[in-house]
Amino acid sequence: MYLLGIDLGTSSIKVAVVDVATQKNIATAQYPEEETVIKSLQSGWAEQSPNDWWQNVQQAILKLNSTGLFDPKEIKAIGIAYQMHGLVVVDKNQQILRDSIIWCDSRAVELGNSAFDAIGKEKSLKHLLNSPGNFTASKLAWVKANEPDVYSHIDKMMLPGDFIAMKLTGAITTSISALSEGIFWDFENHEISKDVMDYYGISGNLIPTMKPLFSEHGYLKADIAYSLGLPSGIPVAYKSGDQPNNALSLNVLKPGEVAATAGTSGVIYGVSDGLTYDKQSRVNTFAHVTYSEEKKHTGVLLCINGTGSMYRWAKHNFAPKATYAELNNLASKAPIGSNGLKVLPFGNGAERMLNNKYTGAQLLGIDLNLHDQSAIFRAVQEGIAFSFRYGLDIMRENGMKPKVIRAGRANLFLSDVFAQTFVDVTGIPVELYENDGSVGAALGAGIGAGIFKSAEEAFSNHQVIKTLIPQHSAVYEPIYQDWKKILIKSL
Repeated sequence: MYLLGIDLGTSSIKVAVVDVATQKNIATAQYPEEETVIKSLQSGWAEQSPNDWWQNVQQAILKLNSTGLFDPKEIKAIGIAYQMHGLVVVDKNQQILRDSIIWCDSRAVELGNSAFDAIGKEKSLKHLLNSPGNFTASKLAWVKANEPDVYSHIDKMMLPGDFIAMKLTGAITTSISALSEGIFWDFENHEISKDVMDYYGISGNLIPTMKPLFSEHGYLKADIAYSLGLPSGIPVAYKSGDQPNNALSLNVLKPGEVAATAGTSGVIYGVSDGLTYDKQSRVNTFAHVTYSEEKKHTGVLLCINGTGSMYRWAKHNFAPKATYAELNNLASKAPIGSNGLKVLPFGNGAERMLNNKYTGAQLLGIDLNLHDQSAIFRAVQEGIAFSFRYGLDIMRENGMKPKVIRAGRANLFLSDVFAQTFVDVTGIPVELYENDGSVGAALGAGIGAGIFKSAEEAFSNHQVIKTLIPQHSAVYEPIYQDWKKILIKSL
């Protein structure tokens, strides 16, 4: 008996099959091999085609099936993780009306700021736990204001994972967790926010049917099942944004537990048992996968747009033919502090932790006679780690005091330089695990379909593969403080 997990990332689609008996990943595939392009028609804009996502999902599943490591007909349920905060809009025939405005798009910032003022900052934070910012509701309001013809044809708005589930099943559903990440959810009144809907003039008819996150969100259509070699009628039994899902994949379910990821964006995600918020909305609070009206478990999320995207940019411009493993090895040749070279990795849209300001990415202090490729790639990794420290200090201000952080052995955490720098500059040990987002989505499907009785059962074989402890914190502290001064000056 197997479970299929789909992770709809910004760069590519990753899929995995998990054996129910062992909870182990037995096959993985990614499509496409090259990173998916982000369309930027204007500075600060970021879009992708949902139809491209769907084509890539299908190709990834077919590639997975071709490994021959499992019988696709024995898959019992599907789970979906997806890039958060994106907007997908379809008409009554479930046809896409425009490209998705994705998570790192900044066009709706001013609309969100106006809503924050009009609703009232104190009321917004108490009820929404966030400023409307440039989240999904504000993106939908932007379409309403700037593309009225598109808006007039919208039958349903969705998050990216809702769209993939729709293509698989024909059903359009959402959850409290999804609505909270779009800033549609009123936590105090436990309902869709009247304040947001009324201020933006958005009809409640555009919101899909709400279902529990762990539940059956539709059943695989016969024609899709045939084309993908899967059993017809199996459920899509779980949908979650990538960061709550990453926490699930690392068994971060209880208040006080903390997860981190460093993919296209960088995230620290801590579980709280209260409706907490940052007064400046620099970190954000959403409903966690375990949220209920009785147990208000929320996820406090620090998101840094410019992490893996910064590393990718450096690779393409300074060593386009090298592999990431080769770049990581190259970075290890440079000393701690990269001989004074410093990087601000904030070139992928407005950063919420910087009060929605856009500084642009910066390489500072270049010595043409001293700095080489190794210094550049170490400085990039150090700059990303420093940005995590800056955001973690904001989370500490808001009562999050992690004693250990769990992370998947993936993306930037594959780099020994980055992983150790992260630990040294934050001063917090990191436990590394093999699970990733697609495996988490598969296990989530097992929970939603009732194959596992609980999340605890789904992760009963969860084991740490390596623990990193601080080694050079005293050396890094003055280097970080110099970096922080440069950042503050640039704001």
